[in-house]
Amino acid sequence: MTADMTAGRVHRAGQWQGAASDRLVLDYEARFLRRKRLRLVSGGSVMVDLPETLSLEAGDALETGDGRLIEIEAAPEPLLRITGDLTRLAWHIGNRHTPCQIAGDHLLIRQDHVLADMLARLGATVERVTGAFVPEGGAYGHGRTQGHDHGHSQGHGHSHGHGHDHVHDH
Repeated sequence: MTADMTAGRVHRAGQWQGAASDRLVLDYEARFLRRKRLRLVSGGSVMVDLPETLSLEAGDALETGDGRLIEIEAAPEPLLRITGDLTRLAWHIGNRHTPCQIAGDHLLIRQDHVLADMLARLGATVERVTGAFVPEGGAYGHGRTQGHDHGHSQGHGHSHGHGHDHVHDH
């Protein structure tokens, strides 16, 4: 692909046919995009220019202006593998609006030392692993659970000026 290649259309996993001409390997954060130049596995680049910000998932494909397909692949990234009382632990993770991948015998979340400590105090076994992160979508279809980043160190307290509080009456 050439550097001036532009992709502006998304085909969801299972809804496109044919062979992809290239691949993009992106971590969870990088798969949330609207407009950005990205490096392809082949070494070329593509300008992604979507009509709106979308959460791309593994197996989706971007279509270029000339009809070529670029497959999205989830990149390996640092995760926490959580085992224990999964129902209880998933509730606590969800109560913090944290993206979570659910498997039969474990949960996966992105590495976060604050959540790792909390989960361990709740009786979980927490193991650092590396893998593709493909969490559950938002409650209303395709989308994201917007988590809170506890990994920052920006010299301020934990209050947030973003228009809501953290009190949950569930």
